[in-house]
Formats: sequence, C-alpha cells, structure tokens
Amino acid sequence: MEYAMSATAEGLPPTAPEPTPTPTDAPAPAPAPEATPPAAYTPTARTVPTRSRERASYDRELVHSILDEAYVCHLGFVRDGVPVVLPTLFGRVGERLYVHGSTGSRPLRATGDGTKAPGLPVCLTVTHVDGLVLARSAFHHSLNYRSVVVHGTAHRVTDPEELRIALDALVDHVVPGRSADSRPANAKELAATAVIRLDLDEVSAKVRTGGPNDDPEDLALPTGPAWSPCAAATAPRSRRTTSTRPSPCPATSPRSDGGRRNARTMPDDRPTPARPTPARKKAQP
Repeated sequence: MEYAMSATAEGLPPTAPEPTPTPTDAPAPAPAPEATPPAAYTPTARTVPTRSRERASYDRELVHSILDEAYVCHLGFVRDGVPVVLPTLFGRVGERLYVHGSTGSRPLRATGDGTKAPGLPVCLTVTHVDGLVLARSAFHHSLNYRSVVVHGTAHRVTDPEELRIALDALVDHVVPGRSADSRPANAKELAATAVIRLDLDEVSAKVRTGGPNDDPEDLALPTGPAWSPCAAATAPRSRRTTSTRPSPCPATSPRSDGGRRNARTMPDDRPTPARPTPARKKAQP
C-alpha cells in the first residue's frame, strides 16, 4: 500500500505487487468423505423391549441381514381408529425400506403425495423362525428366531428416479438381479403402482438361540428336551432362484393328518365314511 501511494505521488501509475507463483503440479484437494453411519442404531423408548432385553440388539449389520433374508414383512398402521396389519413384499436400499401397493389402497393414500402430507405412522416387522425349542415342561417351549421391528413415518415416493430404484429393489429383493432381466414397468403400470418409503431410524432386532430353559426340578423328568432346526434357516439367500425355494419350516408344514383332529378324542369331527359304490344292473337280453 505504501509502495502504491509513493508511486502515485511521483506521477507514476500504481503498481500492484506480483502474485506469489503457485506450482502447476499441486494436487487437487481431496473430496470430503461420505459420512459413515454408526455401527449401531440409537435405542429409543419404542425400541427397547420390556422382556428379555438381553436378546435385543441394535447392531446395524445384524438388522440389515435379517431384513435382507426375508421375503415378507408385516406393515402395521391405524385405519379409522382400528389397527391393521398387512403382509407384503418389501425391498431395502441402504437405510431405507420400500413397500409397494395399489394407488387405491388406503394405507398408501394416507401417506399423501410425498410433499405436504405428514405421512403415515407405521410399524414394520420381519421374523425368521430358525428352530423349534421343545422343553421338558409346556411352559418353556419356545422358538429360536430372529426379528426386526421398525418404527417410523411412511411417505409416498414421487421422484421418478427414486421410484425406479425402489421398484428395482423390490424385484431384486425376491430374486437378486431379476430386475435387469425383466421388462421395466410401463406408464400404465406405473400409474397403477404406488411406493412408500420408511427410513431406518428407530430400529431394533431381537434374537433367540440355544436350547430350552428347563427348571432344575424338571431335569429328572423322562421327557427329554429337543431342538429342531427349520430347513428354511439353512438356505443361503444368495442361492435363491426362480425355481428353487427353501423347504418350509416344520412348524408351518401341512399336518400329516390333513389338519383333522383325533376322532377318538373329538367324536364330533370324525372322518366322513366313504360312500359304497352301487352295484351295476345287468343288461336285459
């Protein structure tokens, strides 16, 4: 500044100081890394169980694995003051779940248009039955299971790009990579389909493993404990194809007696006797 003033006083034009040269091969600044989500979800009053708290987990990888292995979720909400629970397919993309349905369905209409509506409070659950736990006493019979409960507010997906990603995720959740081999939805099909999203914010998992918890006084009983694994729990999801499905859990398989009760103990439910075959009449000569 002093140099410029003195030059002007002598009738010379002011001269700015020369800029400091910068090397041309200076590396460009590295982009800011994306924020990594924490390894666990934060427990809340709605995600902390009142019973068997030692079985609860908020581990993010565990929650994702339980969700990704399931075909069906159950979506709960309140309609006209009455609780409703619907089984439906779903898909996960990162920390967001997607559920689809008809544009005319009440729960999807209740989520609004994705802009001004407050959304629909929901509870989404997923459960895997890994085994039947047979104890010496009837009271201690149980199941080995893995479950996830998600609380939050569902919103309608209106962005075309997000809608495309969500629909692909729903198809690929059932059979990985299937969306690339299928014709995408056309305009008519998109107009009849609505998708809602639910962020994974309030989440908890609950897992039971191991054998029965028999009481000490029952250990001498002649009926021994047992644990029966379900075949569905041993089928890796990566091997699922359109033609191969894991066998059902014994607990949900058709009963060998066709679902009928014992006729000797329930006489009102006896099997219907077979009707006799009438004898044929001989033809007259």
